[in-house]
Amino acid sequence: MICFDNLSKRYPGGFEALKNVSFEMDAGEMAFLTGHSGAGKSTLLKMLMLMERPTSGNLLINGKNLNRLSNSQIPIYRRQVGVVFQNHQLLLDRTVFDNVALPLQVSGYPSSEIGRRVRAALDGVGLLEKEQQKPVALSGGEQQRVGIARAVVHKPRILLADEPTGNLDPELSSEIMALFRRFQNVGVTVLIATHDITLINRMQLRIMHLEEGELTDDGAGYGL
Repeated sequence: MICFDNLSKRYPGGFEALKNVSFEMDAGEMAFLTGHSGAGKSTLLKMLMLMERPTSGNLLINGKNLNRLSNSQIPIYRRQVGVVFQNHQLLLDRTVFDNVALPLQVSGYPSSEIGRRVRAALDGVGLLEKEQQKPVALSGGEQQRVGIARAVVHKPRILLADEPTGNLDPELSSEIMALFRRFQNVGVTVLIATHDITLINRMQLRIMHLEEGELTDDGAGYGL
């Protein structure tokens, strides 16, 4: 499903954010990406979003080399990728429904299809009854669930999460992880960048650890 093949990213000025990173993830696999601030986690996720391009090496999705995609093909590719952010990035002047509908509106879905998909996504995260509320009326955990509904409303094959539990207490963090597990169970590939060591250890999933842009550990244990 996902294949990083000796991939490196060097920014202008010479800073190497990623250095010869290689790993594979199967379809329907869920894994954690760890490392200190500046280790390269966000850059790696940006590669998968095609917000950044590699300096060298290859990134393949289902055997297709993303390096060969033209700029005009990027929006089509991004339809198979959902992204969850730490700070939700919700539009505070719009309702929960409108926030979740936004990706579908941008992609040109008909209104009848938008309504069906949005309500299915909100039902999946337990917020269907709050579709007409504004995000400011919700708790932090509920806002994050709106962000997850927005990320999965177009039924992506890959779900990326950048510190999705960073502002949540342990109980809410567990609820969010349970949601990610549900998506994994229906075949979505899930990659989560996080510092939450307690959560990582409790989940007992694959852990990939970045150190100064290099993949130093890839297995069941947390490598320091």
